[in-house]
Amino acid sequence: MQNGEITIAKNKKALHDYFVLDTYEAGIELYGTEIKSIRAGRVNLKDSFCSPEGGEMFVIGMHISPYDHGNIFNRDPLRKKRLLLHRREIINLAQESAKQGLSIIPLELYIKNGRAKLKIALCRGKKLYDKRAVAARETARRDIERAFKEHSR
Repeated sequence: MQNGEITIAKNKKALHDYFVLDTYEAGIELYGTEIKSIRAGRVNLKDSFCSPEGGEMFVIGMHISPYDHGNIFNRDPLRKKRLLLHRREIINLAQESAKQGLSIIPLELYIKNGRAKLKIALCRGKKLYDKRAVAARETARRDIERAFKEHSR
């Protein structure tokens, strides 16, 4: 927890499948019981993505479980949720995502100063050989750390 931020959910699969080129912080347009479910940690970012439509940005596929005590006020868990970004950010993201192979992917959902925020990123998909190279680098890094640890004893 830093600067009043409480991390609710992370999209670990996105970091495995994509190279992050640029990140943005976006607010989310939510309804009453959705924020209660988010505070309870009942959110899944896996397989979600962002899409610009009609000058606005939406997150699609983000699952917010229905609030237990919400009865008739609960919304569809998989509905499109509008993101709150500056117009120039939306235009920039729309132009960049139109380029070949770029996607807008949610990385993290957190509460900042009482408001739900979504960290979104402009990403390029990794190929299989990229994933192997990253795994090899991580293994080498761990081996080096292990060797230093044994050597310092």
